[in-house]
Amino acid sequence: MAKHGRRPKPADIWPPERPPWGAAWRSHARVARESVGYVAWRLGHTLLAWSLIAIAIALPASLFLLDANLRRAAGDWQGAAGFSVYFSLSAPPAASTALAQRLGMAPEVAHVRLITPAEAIAELGGQGGVAGALEALDANPLPATIRATLAAGTSKARLEALAAEAAAVDGVDEVVAESAWLERLAAIRQLVQRLEWLVAAMFGLGVVLVSSSSVRLAVEARLAEVQVLALVGASQRAIRRPFLYLGAIYGGGGGLLAAMIVAGALVWLEPPLLRLFASYGGTLEVVGFDARFVGALVASGAALGVLGAVLAARARLRQLAVVA
Repeated sequence: MAKHGRRPKPADIWPPERPPWGAAWRSHARVARESVGYVAWRLGHTLLAWSLIAIAIALPASLFLLDANLRRAAGDWQGAAGFSVYFSLSAPPAASTALAQRLGMAPEVAHVRLITPAEAIAELGGQGGVAGALEALDANPLPATIRATLAAGTSKARLEALAAEAAAVDGVDEVVAESAWLERLAAIRQLVQRLEWLVAAMFGLGVVLVSSSSVRLAVEARLAEVQVLALVGASQRAIRRPFLYLGAIYGGGGGLLAAMIVAGALVWLEPPLLRLFASYGGTLEVVGFDARFVGALVASGAALGVLGAVLAARARLRQLAVVA
């Protein structure tokens, strides 16, 4: 029984030619120029799309900056956790001195400051408008005070234990632990982080929808061109390429405009923030807004814009039987 081999394929009449070197890059450059010309020609629609995308990106970006600065504030102020010990007016000076020495020997205590009644009245008298009133007093109304600052990383339980030991000393009138604000700061940070993810997901979807709508309009405007490319046998990648560039331009431009919005908001909010920090004896130094932050906004906007363009192009071109 004769064995039949595979029938040889006939040679192509016009064999495909290898494209010249750099043809793909020149094609991408041409499509990019045409896309820029398209958005420049429809400047009104482009500005509207950029504005919508910028608003959608600016809010999660602002929450990210808020979280970064809260994290920095928590790191800078973690070592300031501690407690203050207030003695009664009848307490002997030896009691405050002995407690200050005992607290200073504790490994968790980074710094101890004893303020005697004389030092307290001198500091108060140095403030304007108070010296005259203090001279009229018959006795010093200020008690001795100890300010204990704990080392960074000290647990809340250890802080409460040290405060309880100080409160049990004879002559101590009140002990005020200063850790509640750290707990509130941590709770605020957790809330901001969750809001950041939630808002980023919701507004990221909004960016995709805005880009998808804009690219869909571009497909309708260039419908005849798309049909001609499909008839002459252009690849799906070549047909979709201009719309992907449009999505990147819409998203990237919106990300850049979002960075401008955030920068303007920081400039507008800087004066009241400076006054607020100065009232607590601190200085304002906003972190996180740098070249990497702006680049991340532009890149994330461009990526979301391309995703919206892919969805819009595939959905519309499938209806035209261009995409299988």
